[in-house]
Amino acid sequence: MNYSGTRIARSSPPASNDAWNGRGASPERKGVQENGAGSDKSLPIITVDIADIPGGGQLHLLQCGTEFSIQFGDDELMGSRDHESEKALARLTQERLAQRDGNILIGGLGMGFTLAAALDAWSQSATITVAELVPKIISWANGPLMHLFGTNLTDPRVRIQLADVFDVITHEKDRFDAILLDVDNGPDGFIRKSNDRLYSTDGLEMAYAALKPGGLLSIWSAYSDDAFAERLEQAGFCLDEILLPAFSGSAERWHNIWFAAKAGA
Repeated sequence: MNYSGTRIARSSPPASNDAWNGRGASPERKGVQENGAGSDKSLPIITVDIADIPGGGQLHLLQCGTEFSIQFGDDELMGSRDHESEKALARLTQERLAQRDGNILIGGLGMGFTLAAALDAWSQSATITVAELVPKIISWANGPLMHLFGTNLTDPRVRIQLADVFDVITHEKDRFDAILLDVDNGPDGFIRKSNDRLYSTDGLEMAYAALKPGGLLSIWSAYSDDAFAERLEQAGFCLDEILLPAFSGSAERWHNIWFAAKAGA
């Protein structure tokens, strides 16, 4: 493992790009891709359902042909076509740990790609808890998005907890071998302003306390953030940051994952 603390400099923001038949979206937000779902403009975009976010705001589940998208306002948060970096969040976390069993916490269910990768990466004796704040996200996983989840929600290793992952973290000490966070598009509380507390110095110190010695906090982001990386180090973590292509074949658009290690026993 290489946790030298050296960080990759933030890449320049890519040029703006319309997605889903002209829907405007911030270029730094997750899932906005040149070859993203709905690129066939002859197909209609259908609103499948709308979910209320606790505390305010709504998520829209959209469908275009066989592709699905979850959007917040005009920003696509996740799509069903390209999701390699979400899967890498779990796979690369496990590769940095010494064992394939243990107690894993995932913040955010989404479309289930991180959960699926975690089930592949960790052993049959692992326990994987997923904290999801929005009830309809869980309903979609058992309904219109069921084909993406397969049997993963009924895997005996999985525990789905309807809760804010921040609240789960703050009530635990030395419990988790890994905490995987993909609850927003990065450490800026974009979807839900109260997510800022999760990425604050106090929140990161609570995450540090919730990890077992040698445990790993892994955080997905659509962009780099040097100030956040500094807060991770201030909370006591030894830090590694990597860049991954935002979608298959991308040479200009990148997603970030921070791997923040707690000191061992």
